[in-house]
Amino acid sequence: MASGSGSGSKDGVSGEAWSKTCQILRHELGEATFGSWLSQASLREQEGGDVCLVAATGVARDWIRRHAWRRIGELWAQNDPMGRSLALKSRMEFEGQGPAPAATPPAPQAARPAPEARRPEPEVPSPRPTPSVARQQGLQDRFNFDSFVPGPSNEFAFAVARRVASWADGHFNPVLFHGPYGFGKTHLLNALAWEAMQTGGDRRVVYLTAERFTSTFVRAIQDRQTAAFKAELRNADLLLIDDVQFVAGKPTTQEELFHTLIALIEDGRRVVLTADRSPSELSEMDPRLRSHLQSGLVCGIEPADGALRLGILERKLAVLAQAGEFLPSARVEVLQFLADRFTDSVRELEGALNTLVARVGGDIARLGLDEAQAILRPHLACSEKRVTVDQIQKAVAEHYGLKQADIISERRARVVARPRQAAMWIAKQITTRSLPDIGRRFGGRDHTTVLHAVRRIEALKQDDPVLARDLDAIIRKLRS
Repeated sequence: MASGSGSGSKDGVSGEAWSKTCQILRHELGEATFGSWLSQASLREQEGGDVCLVAATGVARDWIRRHAWRRIGELWAQNDPMGRSLALKSRMEFEGQGPAPAATPPAPQAARPAPEARRPEPEVPSPRPTPSVARQQGLQDRFNFDSFVPGPSNEFAFAVARRVASWADGHFNPVLFHGPYGFGKTHLLNALAWEAMQTGGDRRVVYLTAERFTSTFVRAIQDRQTAAFKAELRNADLLLIDDVQFVAGKPTTQEELFHTLIALIEDGRRVVLTADRSPSELSEMDPRLRSHLQSGLVCGIEPADGALRLGILERKLAVLAQAGEFLPSARVEVLQFLADRFTDSVRELEGALNTLVARVGGDIARLGLDEAQAILRPHLACSEKRVTVDQIQKAVAEHYGLKQADIISERRARVVARPRQAAMWIAKQITTRSLPDIGRRFGGRDHTTVLHAVRRIEALKQDDPVLARDLDAIIRKLRS
């Protein structure tokens, strides 16, 4: 039976039903999330004519059950004309190679609840002992698993990193984490390194950036020490390379990295890398190396959604409060402003909170929204790209497959009304236009209409992860 993106049973009926289901899920979850968790799932027939969704791993099965199973059941019921029940198992369970977990509930038919990012309690990470080994130079103490905040956009990569760090069997090799700048790849790789060194006994862990790999290799050539360079890396039990995209366009370095990966993997050693794009998008990279990066497990990390950004702020505030000896508390509206305004990078998000704490210290709990905006205004002015209401209308219309004329028209159908409300909400968030001014630019509407739209979208995005993801994507595009 074929894999998850278009899998089906022998009679073809299941295949068509699952194909339709996947098409909707791919749109709702996003390409990276769908690819990480569901693209390797497949449908298998069971005795009695029922079918089972078989996840590639137990980790994938558990994620699907927590975050997508209700929605899958709803879509399956809509698309399967035979009305068969759908079970969920990992591949090992289905093939009888491992114990089954608690019984999988039948695919439910209830309305889909919105999955939420896990918002951890803002507890301060416990300190990690620092191993005194020279090859760990470059690792940052603050980047560990305790300080990493998982959510739907990074949970698969987080689970894979924890598994690799535990030296568990059955791993994929190599593993590549990819995603935009500033959303946790380096943090995850550092955390993996620290954990692997603590759990690996005498196993050798080598961590370095691609830039350091390149410079060290060039220096080894100049000093005629290439044999020592190769021995240092190829004797590693776990090799971690950050930002591998930087070797693209450097033929000699790519050649050395390619042979290093081949030697390690053939010898049963483990390799984990990060990149800012998926291997298929690294067009300047040597095809052999690019193909090798694709041969293991490729984990996409999407930009953090609003709930995850709030969780990151709470964790960061707890750390800053401990260092400054004040209570880790801030007004909800201030944290929400930071989460809504700094969407392009977790580093920028944490930097904004650093700025506020540096200015007001323990008074952060009493800091109001207007004062917070005033403190951050110079920073916002430097990075702000002027966005017009017209550009917002065009971007929203393009995102939802509409015409700009639809956005400002009198049409009240939901397919138009909801994007129109979203456009008004975005205009209120990222422009300085007043509500009456925004209303005039949306077909001469009253300011109360705009206020209703803003409040409506504000409420909906708390419970609708698809809408929240759409808003984030549109705003990032407008600011890019």
